[in-house]
Amino acid sequence: MAEAEAKKRRRRARKYVTIYSPFLMKETRHELIGEVMETEQGRMQWARCTVSRHAQLVNLDALEHEQQRIATIKIEREDSKDYDPRQEYAIGDVIYHRGLDDYGLVRSKEIATNGMSLLVVLFEKNKERRLVERCGK
Repeated sequence: MAEAEAKKRRRRARKYVTIYSPFLMKETRHELIGEVMETEQGRMQWARCTVSRHAQLVNLDALEHEQQRIATIKIEREDSKDYDPRQEYAIGDVIYHRGLDDYGLVRSKEIATNGMSLLVVLFEKNKERRLVERCGK
């Protein structure tokens, strides 16, 4: 009887990941729920969005691979360009942001809802940020 009560009281530690929510169309925090399932594509588990409460099936192996890839990016400071919102940058460019006092790598480009061009930049200290591009031309 005491063993059954101990199992009831023991709770599994919650684990959270930040992934893209197709319902909200942005990255949000998701709680991993249920058990891990082994499939041909890799380890899969359900993740529930903490904002919208929608659930989606995520590939844990792909998430881990992406985190390792981001962690191993080495930024070459010698080739960096000073960030200027009026300039245009290419994916893979290294930029230096004076306001943040940080170096970053341009990972992708996006178009905002107001039509402005945005850069998705992975900084060394400040993680991922979105910066304006070609503003005021």
